[in-house]
Amino acid sequence: MPTRLSDFLLDAWRKSGPVAWCLLPFTLLSHAYIGLVKLAYQWGWKSTVKLPVPVIVVGNVMVGGTGKTPVVIHLAQRLTQMGWRVGVIARGYGGHHADCTEVTQQSLAREVGDEALLLKHRLGLPVFIGKRRAQAALQLMQTYPQTQLIISDDGLQHLALHHDIALCIFDDRGLGNGYLLPAGPLRESWPRQLSEGVVQMTVHTGSKPLEGSLAAHRQLAGYAVNGLGEQRALHTWQHQTVDALAAIAQPELFFSALRQTGLLLAHTQAFPDHDSLGYWQPHSANNVFCTEKDAVKLWPQHPEVWAVPLQCDLPAVFWEELMPHLHRLSLAHGHQTA
Repeated sequence: MPTRLSDFLLDAWRKSGPVAWCLLPFTLLSHAYIGLVKLAYQWGWKSTVKLPVPVIVVGNVMVGGTGKTPVVIHLAQRLTQMGWRVGVIARGYGGHHADCTEVTQQSLAREVGDEALLLKHRLGLPVFIGKRRAQAALQLMQTYPQTQLIISDDGLQHLALHHDIALCIFDDRGLGNGYLLPAGPLRESWPRQLSEGVVQMTVHTGSKPLEGSLAAHRQLAGYAVNGLGEQRALHTWQHQTVDALAAIAQPELFFSALRQTGLLLAHTQAFPDHDSLGYWQPHSANNVFCTEKDAVKLWPQHPEVWAVPLQCDLPAVFWEELMPHLHRLSLAHGHQTA
């Protein structure tokens, strides 16, 4: 039985039913609000910023985590290897920093958000956060004028910043019951209404592909790292009991993946997504495993905790489809392609 309101809604959103039907009048308000916001931009009451470089938004229409951040990491790493000078922007969800700011290796998760800090640690690229993503992108471009490409972690529904390419990420929940919030799990209607010239690609991170989507292969790395700079192969913990925690949208997926590597989980703790974990203490003397997103919050006080990286790979057909669009956009903006 669901134990929290969020769990109850997630269960109700899987299919049409009495709960969804009762909430449909409020969903009509969502449709009206989304329509008014779009009209405000179309009629010029609100303005959209268009950057002098291509912008890729990695986002979702489903509420909750669908695996966007690992896709952002893989995308940024691969494009950097190809020679592109990439910058990343994010909202900084969970952080308390009020203004746009650059994320550094010394930043704290409580200030800039756990996902933004993870992006900085994994990529080492320019990362800026801000509730106003357009302002964050402009500040990044001003600070790093050689930037050739901006990747936005989330922001499909953020109309204040124009994006050229939209990557819509889905997991095994698909479209749920297909309704907008609050009767369903959708932030906007599907299929999306695209602005002129915007290219959209659909990626799924689970085992149940949405029609027309490309599969992202995701798996846990075969090793873990801790805040002391140590790295250890997971198989060295076989036949030992360990503990695990996760403050992500679907903690059980992480626990299940750990078990599939052969780890014996004696105790698991699931926290709400983006929980600060400020009061967390070990349950026992067992080694503790967590996600990388949790590690950036835990390591300042608990460097002995082990994080298992999540590896993500996009298929060759994805890159075959993406790169011609990127080269075209780069030339259109007056830049040489990488």
